[in-house]
Amino acid sequence: QVQLVESGGGSVQAGESLRLSCAASKNIYTMAWFRQAPGKEREGVAGIDNYGITSYEDSVKGRFTISRDNPKNTLYLQMNNLQTEDTAMYYCAAKPGGGRVLERRDYWYWGQGTQVTVSS
Repeated sequence: QVQLVESGGGSVQAGESLRLSCAASKNIYTMAWFRQAPGKEREGVAGIDNYGITSYEDSVKGRFTISRDNPKNTLYLQMNNLQTEDTAMYYCAAKPGGGRVLERRDYWYWGQGTQVTVSS
């Protein structure tokens, strides 16, 4: 079994920053951040493979940065210049293989989520 635990969410004003963390119980090849706003489907935000190759959803490019610390089994999402449209529950996810990164149905393991709320 693999356990994922997110932290770092909170309430901020537009233009501010947050850094999310995901602590994993072991190393997994591909990890990603997804988010889900009320009334909408869960969407891929950013992903990273075991060697640091990254993928981003278009709306967060230039603002968000995904990274991982493999010796610590920890995933991060640095979110800068947050906007109200970024408000959502953010989930950490992992899968053992490579291939496509931002398709939610491909992921085997999920965290419980951490809430990010951005106010204008």
